[in-house]
Amino acid sequence: MEFYNLLERIVQDNETHAKWLNTLSFMENAGARKISACEHPTKVSLIQLKHAAEEHRHAYYLKKQIGKLDSDLCKTYEEKELLASIATRQYLHSLDVKACKYLQNNFSLTKEELKYAAYLFVTYAIEVRADELYPVYQDILTKTSSKIMVKSIILEEEGHLEEMINQLDEFSENWKPHAENILKIEHELHNQWINAIIEEVAKFNYA
Repeated sequence: MEFYNLLERIVQDNETHAKWLNTLSFMENAGARKISACEHPTKVSLIQLKHAAEEHRHAYYLKKQIGKLDSDLCKTYEEKELLASIATRQYLHSLDVKACKYLQNNFSLTKEELKYAAYLFVTYAIEVRADELYPVYQDILTKTSSKIMVKSIILEEEGHLEEMINQLDEFSENWKPHAENILKIEHELHNQWINAIIEEVAKFNYA
């Protein structure tokens, strides 16, 4: 089942759709927390603060959208309220760990520099993914005349990607081959996450 078909199936059922929104909200929140965790004790840029704030807002916005389906659904991030909760919780953490290991092996960085490099490359990979995921989701929402909308997130994520590219240009003139390798790591983890969701949705729909 390809991603488009998966999302088509998800939006047909309010409870599953709520869990999907909650899962996206969880990941946006986890991303915001990771950005904050990567901050230097004193040298924190305006863009880094902006990214953390906007990712937190996305988490809030997605969570709030659940109320349009059923205000009693998905009030927390407990396992039963997420899709493929184990894979969801592992996805960003695994990307962070694997990216750090890669960057350590390919750059001479202090602990603080590694944190910042991880912020740049991991956020870049996530923004590339978001630029693919949210437009597909919005397309299905529009097609099904859903009350849910993610257009505002799409616009902000496009801006984030542009800002990450600018920051990576400043970090290293040779960042692109390294970013490609991080994207390969993310692609594999993303596939594992989607496959886990496919498996769960199939059980949910056919139980």
